[in-house]
Amino acid sequence: MKPIIYILVTILVLAGCSKTPDIAQDKHSGTDEIVMNDNNKKTSTVLKKKKQITEDANISSQTDGKILFDYLSKTYLLKSDFSNLPNWNDENYQVALDSFINSCKTKKTRKLYKDLCKKAVDVKFAKYFLQNEFDPYEIKNKKNKKGLLTGYYEPLLKGSLTKKYPYIYPVYETPDDLIVVDLSSIYPDLKNYRLRGKIKGNKLVPYYTRKETSSKHLKSKVICYTDSKIDLFFLEVQGSGRVILDNGKTIYIGYDNQNGHRYKSIGRYLVDKKEIPLKDISLQSIRAWLKKNPHRVDEVLNYNKSVVFFKQRKHSATGSLGLKLTPKRSVAVDRRFIPLGSMLYLDAKIKDKNISSVVVAQDTGGAIKGAVRADLFLGYGDEAMSIAGELKSPLKLWILLPKKVTKESL
Repeated sequence: MKPIIYILVTILVLAGCSKTPDIAQDKHSGTDEIVMNDNNKKTSTVLKKKKQITEDANISSQTDGKILFDYLSKTYLLKSDFSNLPNWNDENYQVALDSFINSCKTKKTRKLYKDLCKKAVDVKFAKYFLQNEFDPYEIKNKKNKKGLLTGYYEPLLKGSLTKKYPYIYPVYETPDDLIVVDLSSIYPDLKNYRLRGKIKGNKLVPYYTRKETSSKHLKSKVICYTDSKIDLFFLEVQGSGRVILDNGKTIYIGYDNQNGHRYKSIGRYLVDKKEIPLKDISLQSIRAWLKKNPHRVDEVLNYNKSVVFFKQRKHSATGSLGLKLTPKRSVAVDRRFIPLGSMLYLDAKIKDKNISSVVVAQDTGGAIKGAVRADLFLGYGDEAMSIAGELKSPLKLWILLPKKVTKESL
């Protein structure tokens, strides 16, 4: 298998993300995808990495931040103080501390904060503990580019365990013939990337696209069937959701895998096609357009070749960290810059109202790219969907690190 992988790596293209606005973004992928380019463009991963190193070397002159810690080797930070955090005195410190304690159930958080996880359990004065045990560091973007906060939610679908009209759209588990290749043993720098495909003869080739999936008999179990391919698409975008079955039972499903094709924003597609003005693009406007133009639904949805596969879960929305997500306290981040399990402080606006609070990095997403970039989990229901569909706010972000941090690599 190794000779095949060596050949493949030279023709792979690291997965990118759509430019802002990335409406209907892919919230689900726990790792970035290394895409087998359908057009066979011989773009070298190695050359891209060399270019990135050159760019990183010039960042310090373009921002106020610096690389301060070895275990945050790509993250430019500026030492700050709690008095500089917007609306810090209005925070609910006990709720913030409870979020931290809950995250300490995971190895990643315990590894990052070590003995502070144990200390937090017996704390009586949350504000005192936070201010005396942590230091805030403002996270900086390249070239002082503005940060961005978006939102996601847990959708509700209607379904059935058996295929019958109108429940005809399958929610697939990971197919048996989907191959996932971890390249980290050969290229340690690619530890956060995966190559996905299927075996054809003695070659690893791209897995079925969205369009192909709809006409193929996948080697996969079906969790249930839904009554709307539009709702199913947005379930893939959000990464997890609930399905009310026709027998009255509710089941929970969440992201398990992906077909390996790069995510492409259908919102961007509709803007480029001049179907929806850029200023009006949102989850709600996209959904309304699709329902108004049923004869073009497949055209638009198939523009995004990426397909998500699910698994049934015991409870509601769970993030990449393995914990049940907490509305307005859990965020998805780009873990190249922000470690999963880290405690953050964000400042943004939701519907023209300031939101400034402690959150925990408990999830990742294929379209969540950049240092000052977060996707706020907003919960379940129509209100959460309404807010998430329109949320695009400038963002400032701080990471809260132990005062006794070291330069040991995590």
